[in-house]
Amino acid sequence: MKLKKWTLAGLAVLLVAGGAPWGVGYVTEQHWREATLEVNRAQPFLNLETEQYRRGVLGSEVSATVTLRDPETGDSHTIAIEIQVSHGVTGSLMDFRPRQGWQPEGADWFPDDEPSLTLETRLWGSATLELTAPVMDIDNPERETSLKSSGGLVRIDVGRLGEAADLLVVWPAIRLSDPEMDVTIDNVHMEQSMEWLVGDIWTGAGVMTVDNLTLQGAQAPAMTLAGMSLESASDARQNGERLDSQVTLSLESAALADQAFGPHRLEVALENLDVASWNDFSGAMADMQALALTAGDDPRAAFEQQMAVMQRFNEALRSLAAEGFSMGIRELSLATPEGEVTGSLDISHPELSDQQRDNMLMVMQALTGSVNFSMPVALAEDYPAVRMQVAPLIKQGLLVQNGERLVMDGRMEDLVLTVNDVEIPLPPLL
Repeated sequence: MKLKKWTLAGLAVLLVAGGAPWGVGYVTEQHWREATLEVNRAQPFLNLETEQYRRGVLGSEVSATVTLRDPETGDSHTIAIEIQVSHGVTGSLMDFRPRQGWQPEGADWFPDDEPSLTLETRLWGSATLELTAPVMDIDNPERETSLKSSGGLVRIDVGRLGEAADLLVVWPAIRLSDPEMDVTIDNVHMEQSMEWLVGDIWTGAGVMTVDNLTLQGAQAPAMTLAGMSLESASDARQNGERLDSQVTLSLESAALADQAFGPHRLEVALENLDVASWNDFSGAMADMQALALTAGDDPRAAFEQQMAVMQRFNEALRSLAAEGFSMGIRELSLATPEGEVTGSLDISHPELSDQQRDNMLMVMQALTGSVNFSMPVALAEDYPAVRMQVAPLIKQGLLVQNGERLVMDGRMEDLVLTVNDVEIPLPPLL
């Protein structure tokens, strides 16, 4: 009796193990078709079309095309791809390969190995897209251009059914050359985590670092930027109703010819944004850009669409301002041989009561702000290009000399910008 029970249990396990890949293959096909629709709907630059999906028990074969489009010119380039899919018990592994191969016949772009592009999916809604690039040496004699690379890794981990993602990029060395410019990039490292909040709004944090970026012009001395770092962070507050976002760019040094100076820092922040209004505003901005890139056959219909999107944009902007916000350049610091250049900029709008919102005529009417800027006088005296830029500001009193520095101190209120006691009425643009 016990032997019979164990036999039946073993048979059940074998049936599940044998049938699981078929079920996984079915779910993988449904996810693939849903994902292609979402990719095509989300942006106008890339279009993915499935020609054939031949699903088997332990694996599948997919034929598809990827079309890259330039919305401004209408130019497009199509690449045919073949995908080999392996079905497991809990997920599938998809291996992508161009139908004509990774390189033209007779070329030797990848002397050691070929690239690998895979997508690993799981039934519970997670996936990992990974590109492993080998050493590359690509020359285009006709255009006198070349690309040389040490190879690298790009990996995207998606979880929570697409509501969370982590990005990793590691690329030790890249060199781009053409008759006008040589660009060398050393040790690119990027990490980014994101979580979906609402609509098109994501929160998270990320950092990208580059050890060195060198630009060598044909008729100019080399410029090297060392120790570049770009950090970003977005956090939701008040149960997801408010959003703070910050971007910081820092640079250890910039060198031109034999002279190097640094460090440099720029910090930009958006604070206390109403999430719903910001989402409406972002959507209206995206639609305006899409309409600008696409030219319709019916000018009247295009004009009506533009007016409708503009109306949405204005309403979203008014709502965003009425909820209150603050934005600006929190810190600007540039080190030069003549001394440090510093500055800051802040623009804010108070949160309005219901009665104030009903009486709100213009966004700019309640905007307040401040601007501060300071630079060495020697910087303008020693560099003609800088002197040409600051001379009109000095003449108008917007930059005044204070000892060995040129300073700007401004305040904005009631549609008037006052800079160094010079009042500038502002037109009601918003």
